[in-house]
Amino acid sequence: MQGALLWKLSVPGHWGGLRPTMPSLLLLFTAALLSSWAQLLTDANSWWSLALNPVQRPEVFIIGAQPVCSQLPGLSPGQRKLCQLYQEHMAYIGEGAKTGIKECQHQFRQRRWNCSTVDNVSVFGRVMQIGSRETAFTYAVSAAGVVNAISRACREGELSTCGCSRTARPKDLPRDWLWGGCGDNVEYGYRFAKEFVDAREREKNFAKGSEEQGRVLMNLQNNEAGRRAVYKMADVACKCHGVSGSCSLKTCWLQLAEFRKVGDRLKEKYDSAAAMRVTRRGRLELVNSRFTQPTPEDLVYVDPSPDYCLRNESTGSLGTQGRLCNKTSEGMDGCELMCCGRGYNQFKSVQVERCHCKFHWCCFVKCKKCTEIVDQYICK
Repeated sequence: MQGALLWKLSVPGHWGGLRPTMPSLLLLFTAALLSSWAQLLTDANSWWSLALNPVQRPEVFIIGAQPVCSQLPGLSPGQRKLCQLYQEHMAYIGEGAKTGIKECQHQFRQRRWNCSTVDNVSVFGRVMQIGSRETAFTYAVSAAGVVNAISRACREGELSTCGCSRTARPKDLPRDWLWGGCGDNVEYGYRFAKEFVDAREREKNFAKGSEEQGRVLMNLQNNEAGRRAVYKMADVACKCHGVSGSCSLKTCWLQLAEFRKVGDRLKEKYDSAAAMRVTRRGRLELVNSRFTQPTPEDLVYVDPSPDYCLRNESTGSLGTQGRLCNKTSEGMDGCELMCCGRGYNQFKSVQVERCHCKFHWCCFVKCKKCTEIVDQYICK
């Protein structure tokens, strides 16, 4: 009723001397309502949905089909333009998003919030609308995933706009070692990820000093922290050459770190994330000035974390009811903390594992199947 009243006040009493009929009023009201729903849906969408909706590679596009960019959900206008210019990149952006989501779920597998995906559109649901430290980690690890995927695609020759890394030879590399193997192009991966991932935030226009602008600044900071984690952790890798396995000669190149190590680094940044607030001048400042000012490699957040103990539709919390817990652990995966003091139920589970494996000449391994009954615990 309130929405209908607001709409009624905004409509003039006469349109050129003609009173609108009831069907036309109903039609206009329905159009306005659908428009608002569409806007809410657009705001809830994210490019992360590329991880859950497979992207066609350019070589499998069907002649006469609709352009791939118009079919991809979750892209902002700026990201859609980049998609049109770099269509072959989109499959790897999807792979990068998937890598980020999987790493998030690994890092938080024993936490009350376990980085669960809830659908194919918003991916993580309403919980991402809160500028919490969990949201900060998600933005960072997703941006890192894109850098990782694009950098490797360049090295493997999958993209026409980039190739092997052209990083200058490290000064501390021994003179008799060759520099020039095909390395991961982290420079290109970083630049492209910055353009694509940040496009969604940079095209937003909120009042300076508003909460909405503070959230945009938070997202941009965490995107950058994720990209820098991949960039900074890339290191020199070498391969030996020589007769009979000798290492008389080495060829070296730039290689990305294992993404698990990137996830571990970002998890450390999550644990030390800084609470921030937006100033009237439109900048982020520390809530507690006694703490050290965050660097571009640090995570920041603007809202306290919601209560992840109980299911809450408004915040997007799934709660911990039904989650497995460890009865003997005193950490976050322990039943006391995971179940938030509600208690837990015990049940027995049958686990089947391979056992008594033997190697047979030549050349296979034969194992038996062993069953074991184990006690498990789930939160009430």
